[in-house]
Amino acid sequence: MPRTVWLLVAARAINRLGAFSLPFLTVLISADFGAGATTAGLVSAAFGLATIPSRLAGGRLATRLGRRRTIVFGLTGCALAQLGIAAAGSLAAVTLFAILLGLAFELYEPPSQALIADAVGPAERVRAYGLLNAALAVGGTGAGLLAAALGRWDLRWLFVADAFTCLLCALVLRIALPADHAGHPAARPGRRSGPVHPWRDRALRAVFLSGTLFAVVSLQITMGLPLTLARRGLEPADAGLLFTASAVTVVACQPALRLRRVASLPDSATLALGHVLLAAGLAGYATASALPGFLAATVLWSLGDVLVLGRVLGIVADLAPPGGADRYLAAYGISWGIATVTAPVTATQALEHLGATTLWAGTAVLCLALAAAQLLVVEPLIGPARRARARAAGAAGATGAAGPTAHARR
Repeated sequence: MPRTVWLLVAARAINRLGAFSLPFLTVLISADFGAGATTAGLVSAAFGLATIPSRLAGGRLATRLGRRRTIVFGLTGCALAQLGIAAAGSLAAVTLFAILLGLAFELYEPPSQALIADAVGPAERVRAYGLLNAALAVGGTGAGLLAAALGRWDLRWLFVADAFTCLLCALVLRIALPADHAGHPAARPGRRSGPVHPWRDRALRAVFLSGTLFAVVSLQITMGLPLTLARRGLEPADAGLLFTASAVTVVACQPALRLRRVASLPDSATLALGHVLLAAGLAGYATASALPGFLAATVLWSLGDVLVLGRVLGIVADLAPPGGADRYLAAYGISWGIATVTAPVTATQALEHLGATTLWAGTAVLCLALAAAQLLVVEPLIGPARRARARAAGAAGATGAAGPTAHARR
């Protein structure tokens, strides 16, 4: 892997070390300010709503200001907002800083993901994004333990720890990443084929819809698990231990992704299998009543995460035209913003009105529907689009290679 990929992987691990504050935002609001589940869910939803323009701004700022500047700016903004949440003395202040956090939260993602897409060839993208996912998991192993320890002391210290790791990550990348050029690298002559319009791409829209539902499932786990533990008489901070178990599972499974039998699976089959494993794990949450049962279910859905996350980012990068990776990845990433708005509301409302069993059983059924849709609806759209894009890229590469040769002959 190129140096840029390893830098981003290492920085992500540092940043992830403190990133277990958000699952406890609803718990902090309820415990410190006496707010009900509905109010806590609405504050988290306000944060999620703010991440949508943040993601779009990340793609545009990467083009206008440069990728390194956008990354550093986003991480620094996150740190300041996290410190604001930790110091807030009222529900109104927490809400304000949660919205500010959302506005900075996604600026990092499009430029970092696009840097990886440009640094490696299409054949290596799944592996590169898999390494990024593993870095998140490595940081998560420590983060879960940190959350379990600091959460028992004072939940506010989780936000302080998150702010510190954001600043550390920003410093590392500011020093180590190559300096930004006057314009976006993709805007240099010969690198861009024309205007980039992600939403006109039917294949991207299909991946976006599927990815949004997957993101809702993922964030319902993040938001709903601490509250579910509390409702079943367990310690909410033990969610940190379960998230650590998830991270260990993701790291331990990385070598298996390089096995020929796994690597050669078609993307559609891999994604469908990942969704089935997610369904199995969430069905376990529906019936678990003790920590060992939650642990076994966590390992199952984490296996599904391993299969889904690396593949889907590679698909989006493959669909993008030359110079369009930032915009395509930013457009796809809105799925996580929508999920961040939706998941806190659906998780808290389902828990309050239907109970934990119905929440997790219904989410498992949704995952099974996603597995079927991946094979029957999404793949027939993205398969031809990716092949056409690969042919166009090959033709452009051949033209570019022929140009200097002809010039030399002249």
